[in-house]
Amino acid sequence: MTKLLIRLFIRDSQHPEKPAVRTAYGRMAGLVGIACNLLLFAGKLTAGFLAGSIAIMADALNNLSDASSNIVSLVGFQLGAKKPDNEHPFGHARYEYLAGLTVSVMILAIGLSLLKESVVKVLSPVTVTFSWLSVGVLCASILVKLWMNLFNKAIGEIIHSETLIATAADSRNDVVTTAAVLAATFLVRFTGLPILDGLMGVGVAGFILWSGAGLIKDTLSPLLGKSPDPALVKHIEDKILSYPGVLGVHDLMVHDYGPGQQFASIHIEFPAESNILEAHDMVDNIERDFMAQEHILLTIHYDPVVTTDAAVGEMRSYLKARLKALEPVADLHDLRLVPGPTHTNVVFDLCLPADYKGDRAALVAALRAAAKEKDEKYNCVIQVEHSYVSCDEN
Repeated sequence: MTKLLIRLFIRDSQHPEKPAVRTAYGRMAGLVGIACNLLLFAGKLTAGFLAGSIAIMADALNNLSDASSNIVSLVGFQLGAKKPDNEHPFGHARYEYLAGLTVSVMILAIGLSLLKESVVKVLSPVTVTFSWLSVGVLCASILVKLWMNLFNKAIGEIIHSETLIATAADSRNDVVTTAAVLAATFLVRFTGLPILDGLMGVGVAGFILWSGAGLIKDTLSPLLGKSPDPALVKHIEDKILSYPGVLGVHDLMVHDYGPGQQFASIHIEFPAESNILEAHDMVDNIERDFMAQEHILLTIHYDPVVTTDAAVGEMRSYLKARLKALEPVADLHDLRLVPGPTHTNVVFDLCLPADYKGDRAALVAALRAAAKEKDEKYNCVIQVEHSYVSCDEN
């Protein structure tokens, strides 16, 4: 069914990286979600009203909230597709993240409302009428939501949309809640305890609240500037290191302005003895390749590394080994020796994770002592910095 919908409604579906195609995928997913959830809402509300079941009606309202979420996601995709302008030169793709946050808040609001109604039913139980119509509607809902989970997950993976991946997870959660309501329907019939309907409504509401809280956390993270995906970091570093002449990379920063709008900067180490014009040409080639192949606007800082001075190479290897023994999560780069009449400055950057909990002053003192052990004339000049990704050995 998913392939059929793509074939019918998506032109140029083989190029989801194109903004217009990506928006078309998002629009299709939103419209399909709205249609399915409205049908489920109508069916469950009717069945719940006829049976007098708060759990079924609570599940119906959950589907209505899902339809509202699909509308918000649809609007988010449309606004996110707007081209950059003078006020927003990095584009408007973060609208998709804002849409996801709005959806999460709506889920929390629905959960709180359902919790209130369910608690009332627990305190004042009412008779629930068993109906095979209700059973049929709930079974159909489970099947539809299973398909919607697979559908949204597939589209989300095609266009790399966190919003649709979250929607797929929400559909999976709906399968669980609807199955719980179905179980409550049979339990009430066979036990004759109507309070079970209210208790199951409380459980459904709690599950919705838990899911909404998790979604808020997930959608807030990119807006606050979360660390990039480790797989993306590794891909960027490995790709750059594959170019001839590149000795190492460090200080990678990735800025996410929404799906398809990623900017990055990185320092690349080249031999100091290489031709500067050739090195600059290589930097230009790498930046162009990333724009064309990865759709990432990459800015590169060129760092010359002395490779013909044996003392520099020996000191770099020595301090890296000592640092690894002292603090495995740390790294150093940009090491150079500046000799003088009375001492030699060993200048380098010390890279620590952003959440480093150790004693920075003690680590710096230990490195200075290690340099003195190597040569009493060595004096460390250390710039401590934190990594925006992970500190790697380069």
